Amino acid sequence: MGINFRVCEYVRSAGAPGQFLNDGRPQFAFAGRSNVGKSSVINRVLLRKNLARVGASPGKPTQVNYFLVDEKAYLVDLPGYGYAKVPLAEKERWGRLMEAYFRSQGPGLAAGVLIVDIRHKPTELDLRMHAFYREAGCPEIIVANKLDKLKRSQVPGALELIRETLALSEDALLIPFSAEKGDGRETLISALDAHAGH
Repeated sequence: MGINFRVCEYVRSAGAPGQFLNDGRPQFAFAGRSNVGKSSVINRVLLRKNLARVGASPGKPTQVNYFLVDEKAYLVDLPGYGYAKVPLAEKERWGRLMEAYFRSQGPGLAAGVLIVDIRHKPTELDLRMHAFYREAGCPEIIVANKLDKLKRSQVPGALELIRETLALSEDALLIPFSAEKGDGRETLISALDAHAGH
């Protein structure tokens, strides 16, 4: 039986390594820039309006948020990054928290989901997050959000730029996605399901 992503509950927020959850269930870690629509992507995956809060001030959630999906796996909302108004000390805290999270996970991390904006070249911080996933050794899924903001003819070139910038292999999973309209949801859910028992 696959995971039913409609059955979901918020479990806890961890602001320090001692609060991380590690109970043997697989974890899907979602990360992305502060303004990339990460909360909206998570809400679309879970078919909820505002389970993952869509922040009025991007970059504020500096905690690792855990959602238990179908009692089988955790969807982990990692803190957004790259918001200009966040002080340097806060950015450094983000980096330390991310490093600690990945160190704490080991094989429990079933997949990493990196959310990028399909309209733009991935940033330096996107590349850093991409490196975190690679170093963790977990399968990575790239979600190119905001598909609804592009003309159909622009999509292939936009995806190619993302592939090149992140140096993705041909078989790396890059999913054009619209949190607004729901495009790509089924593909993403199938990929997460496939990695749940990896």
